[in-house]
Amino acid sequence: MKTIKCLVWDLDHTLWDGTLLEDPQVSLKAHVEGVLTKLDERGILLSIASKNHFQDVQSRLEELGLWGYFLYPEVHWNPKSQSIRQIAENLNIGLDSIAFMDDQDFELQEVQYALPQVRCYRAEDLNTLLALPEFSPTVTPEARTRRALYRSEEQRKGAEQQFSGTSAEFLRTLDMHFTLFTPEFADLERAEELTVRTHQLNTTGYTYALQELDQMRKSADHLVHLARLEDRFGTYGTIGLGVVEKQREVWTIKLLLMSCRVMSRGVGNVMLTHLMQEARRAGVKLQAEFKPNDRNRMMQVTYRFAGFVPVEKRGDIEILQHDLHGDLRQPDHLTVHIHTLQEA
Repeated sequence: MKTIKCLVWDLDHTLWDGTLLEDPQVSLKAHVEGVLTKLDERGILLSIASKNHFQDVQSRLEELGLWGYFLYPEVHWNPKSQSIRQIAENLNIGLDSIAFMDDQDFELQEVQYALPQVRCYRAEDLNTLLALPEFSPTVTPEARTRRALYRSEEQRKGAEQQFSGTSAEFLRTLDMHFTLFTPEFADLERAEELTVRTHQLNTTGYTYALQELDQMRKSADHLVHLARLEDRFGTYGTIGLGVVEKQREVWTIKLLLMSCRVMSRGVGNVMLTHLMQEARRAGVKLQAEFKPNDRNRMMQVTYRFAGFVPVEKRGDIEILQHDLHGDLRQPDHLTVHIHTLQEA
């Protein structure tokens, strides 16, 4: 079962006992604070869909010391399905990665009808939530800081909204540094997590276990690259993975993925351009496997824009190829650093 990326909470009779409109000093339900803490430590994001007054909710959660846990809270009188859709858009994650918890059957049914991809849980499921497999991902060091990474992204979005120039001009103000590196063993938990969690900017959807990644990074027949990104607001963390199978005359990109958090940063082709440069230096053809679906059209655009063309079809996998001619420069709005075994 796919891991939940974000749990959206109702408040009245779900997060706390009672109704905030009737009792401004509502008390948390038993075990709620512990559940919030554990989910946050596991890298599962938290948000709110509540029919209340925003300022009242913020004030009470600040008094309880919990306001900081919740990203992009939706507090108003609109349908909760609308709130959840907006939260997914703000977080840039798929609806099938979101869970919703409420005490009212009507609200759960409204969400299930409008957004069948969202997984719904009743308020009484609270005490068993942490034991469910969909809420029990592999916890990497980066997962423990995921909320902070999204907070930094909120700052970036705020700065972009206030910026008066074009999107391209704004990107140049970020002072972005993109680092490509060959992973050490300690990096592989995050690499494995990326294959499981990343769906939108993912070329094939292949998942690799830690042991497979470890074997490939040591193999002369493969390249395994990870990518980090940082800018003047802080780090985005490890946001990209590339896996290449090397044969004598052709290299094949088996998997290329980027975190959805960097979708608007113009970095989707940086690792791809590096692989094209490496293949040209090695004097081999460069191909890529691509599995079209309704989630990864942005990666299809990235390949096509970079000059890859379809040459073959193998079942549901397209084989793309680049002639490696022409200008293979990196984009000029960031600085690229290469720390790979091939260049060591």
